Amino acid sequence: MGFQTPQYTLDQYLGWTVDGRIQLPDFQRGYKWDDERIRQLLVTILRGHPMGVVMLLDTNNDEVRFKPRPVEGVALDQDTPPAYLLLDGQQRLTSLTQALTGDGVVETKDARGKLMSRRYFVSISKALGGEESMDEAVISVDGDGMIKSNFNRDVDLDLSTPDLQREQGYFPLNLLFQPVESQGWIIKYALVDQESAGRFHAEVLTPALRYSIPAIELDRNTSKSAVATVFEKVNTGGLQLNVFELLTATFAGDADYYSEYGTDFRLNDDWRETQAIFEAQPVLQEVSNTDFLRAVTLLATREKNLTGTRTRPTAVSARSEDALRITLSEYLRWRDPLRQAFLWAAGFLADRHIFDTRFLPYGTQLIPLAVIKVILGSDADLRGPHGRIIQWFWCGILGELYGGTTDTRFVRDIMFVPDWARGIDGAAVPTTVLDSQFVESRLHSLRTRNAAAYKGIYALLLENQARDWMEDKRLDLVQHRELAVDIHHIFPKKWCTDQNIDEEHRESIVNKTAISAKTNRSIGARAPSHYLDLIERNAQISAGQVDEVLTSHCINPSLLRNDDFAGFFSDRRERLLGLVESAMQKPAQRDVSQGYLVEESSQFEEAEVAESATESVDESTPGAGLDVATVSVSEV
Repeated sequence: MGFQTPQYTLDQYLGWTVDGRIQLPDFQRGYKWDDERIRQLLVTILRGHPMGVVMLLDTNNDEVRFKPRPVEGVALDQDTPPAYLLLDGQQRLTSLTQALTGDGVVETKDARGKLMSRRYFVSISKALGGEESMDEAVISVDGDGMIKSNFNRDVDLDLSTPDLQREQGYFPLNLLFQPVESQGWIIKYALVDQESAGRFHAEVLTPALRYSIPAIELDRNTSKSAVATVFEKVNTGGLQLNVFELLTATFAGDADYYSEYGTDFRLNDDWRETQAIFEAQPVLQEVSNTDFLRAVTLLATREKNLTGTRTRPTAVSARSEDALRITLSEYLRWRDPLRQAFLWAAGFLADRHIFDTRFLPYGTQLIPLAVIKVILGSDADLRGPHGRIIQWFWCGILGELYGGTTDTRFVRDIMFVPDWARGIDGAAVPTTVLDSQFVESRLHSLRTRNAAAYKGIYALLLENQARDWMEDKRLDLVQHRELAVDIHHIFPKKWCTDQNIDEEHRESIVNKTAISAKTNRSIGARAPSHYLDLIERNAQISAGQVDEVLTSHCINPSLLRNDDFAGFFSDRRERLLGLVESAMQKPAQRDVSQGYLVEESSQFEEAEVAESATESVDESTPGAGLDVATVSVSEV
């Protein structure tokens, strides 16, 4: 990539935006400057102060073929070719083009975002007061040339005709770079005030005609990825450019598609169709257009890698710079298979009891999951391959491997998982399966749904045939929504606080499970021994039936009924580790020592002793019966 730094007069820029030599790439956002920003820009010009640089891209480039569109407010023939695309400076040049050419009417908005039409004038007398007076000199009026008040009933200033403008000494700025019209206006104004006319022409108009703006011109060797990088770094509006927007413009300029269908391909419209297909699947609602393009890029580069030469194979990639090399024909080749694969992924997640984005551990893992489905085709549903995909999926979540930079992991997984899933002899075990590990003490630090492993264990509990505590319903897709199921404390938060149980144990996922809203209201802040009795009465079921439900949540009923938090915590931690090990099909690392558990029991014992010293124990009191001190180390 090379560049030059020429300097052009504002008059030249305006000529080029009007005749189409400068146009916008189609990925640029729309014009959005408000009235005051436009007025201040005009003040800057008339003061002769710098307004920054603009960045132009030479369109004589074989790789960068973005569909162009005119600067807003400019009417061009559809086939007018640009010499340059404006990458940085859109808002400024659009404002100046609308305000300083044609009728000078700018379609903008006020500070509150209300749409409005404005014209701009400069007070001759105030402008002659010098640079410091220029801010007050430049004014904005309605598109009809008037300033009104009293709900538009009263006209405070009328500049709707040239005669009224000259009479009140306001020069219309749209004539600034129209020499014939400007000269005629000034000559007639001299009949009103000859001295001011001469000074205004010499001190204001003539310097403005010499106003210049530096440019950075990117040459014809600039790549699309370089354009993306440059745009993101220098765009003064602070707007982030993404791959999807660049490809929107690139695909729209595809000559083969236009030749076949007689219209441009609109990637935005195509993505809306994809979103409509995903609409019925809540778990897919956060799949973005760039996520979809990354999946396309993985498939397209993988195909090139498999069919390319051995000496210089194409690298499999999901990186932005490689996505920018995707052709429209490649996108169309993989679009429909990927749409179906994402829908398949939604079903796969539902089978894992992950129903919506709120409980989706990693949205990014949907990308390789969908790509793997495309590669495997119908084999993805065979018991053997499907079971290994499930193992890979849980290893990624419980090993928390999809939370950082994912491009390399995407590539490794789509290269290794398909053959390994098919059970092909000699196929390498995917690194996600090899790298994953789960440490016992992680259960202590999993406290909020922000962690992928937290959501994963929640889903494993639902998959473990967990049922609601009060209503005889499996917590599957329908009942999960109907019952407003969420993660709630088993030993209530207030009860734990009253027993001086520390936050690490109280808020750990070990002390939480999937409970319906109704059940959670029944639990309240009561001790388990108390609320279980209420559940039995309210649900009209036996203690044995309640115990059966508790077991499906990996809870030891007797420990819960005895309000034995220490014993419960140790027992349930081990049960949850069993779920984790079963899902990952590999052992977890035990790192919580017997000594730590003795401390744990001792802590709870001290809390109870301190409490019993100040109040007598009543069997009906919530929390009564907590007797951690009697639990031996061997029992724990």
